[in-house]
Amino acid sequence: MILITGGLGFIGSHTARALLDRGESCVLVQRRAGVLPDLLAGEAGKRVFVERADLTDRETFLAIGSRHAITGIVHLAGSMPWPPGAGGPVTGARNAIDGLLNVIQAACDWDVARVAVASTIGVYGGVDAASPLREDLPLPMTAGHVIPAFKKIGELLTDHLADATGVEIVNARIAAAWGPLGRPASAFVRAPQLIHAAARGTAPDLSALYTPARADDGIDLCYVKDCGRAIASLQLARKLNHRTYNVGSGHATTHRELVAAIKKVVPGAQIDLPDGRDPHGPDHDVYLDTTRIRDDTGYRPAYDTERAVADYIGWLRAGNPR
Repeated sequence: MILITGGLGFIGSHTARALLDRGESCVLVQRRAGVLPDLLAGEAGKRVFVERADLTDRETFLAIGSRHAITGIVHLAGSMPWPPGAGGPVTGARNAIDGLLNVIQAACDWDVARVAVASTIGVYGGVDAASPLREDLPLPMTAGHVIPAFKKIGELLTDHLADATGVEIVNARIAAAWGPLGRPASAFVRAPQLIHAAARGTAPDLSALYTPARADDGIDLCYVKDCGRAIASLQLARKLNHRTYNVGSGHATTHRELVAAIKKVVPGAQIDLPDGRDPHGPDHDVYLDTTRIRDDTGYRPAYDTERAVADYIGWLRAGNPR
């Protein structure tokens, strides 16, 4: 039985679905009360169990192990102080680190063999290397945003704890995830705004983006169903040869390519992005080398851009809000 923190969330729900498809059962841990997504609802009380717990509440979290026979952990929640909490930056940082430490303590107490921890493509920010980006590239100690900063802290901490505790801890550096159950608007990924606008028949609102959207900029887009399958493959692999794995499509998708795929499904989509690249951004596309995960688990993406776009728009048109 695999425990997933943030199990009712965006990536967590799809990871649970992928684990179920491979014959596993799951315990989904969420800090706030939530509704089980339709893709999991049929397994409620059978192979899917929901536990409400704050990861910083060590006693409550560890008590889950007395109710379920946990064999593996996927840690997707609470590993960074973002968005900033009401307690301020110091409290947010403390909670993020406490949550990670409690997850590793649980793995020790429950005799869990493997813990998979979510990291991000953002840790490669500032790396002076051409794509595809390999896991063995040296990373700078600085970060331009709190998310990659805390993911780097997490990777350093889990590397130490893996040696100190003997628990196998694996970091999954996840590319730009998008798809069903995700937020309609992202500050970092353009795909959700473009897809939702096309499904509604409106022009996209890109005002919330961290950087401008230009047609010829590209990034490694990982459809969330593939992302869930990749994380499940890391959790269930018989043997892993590394502690860090890239999770992505293995290539860059430009916004021009994304818009073309959208217009195949919605010919009248009101999307008009400026030509060229962001003059203040990198002069090359960023994407991940996925050789490690392919060699060690056999994982390969099932969704190319056109299939992913059609699937997501179909999901929204079926009445799903996100």
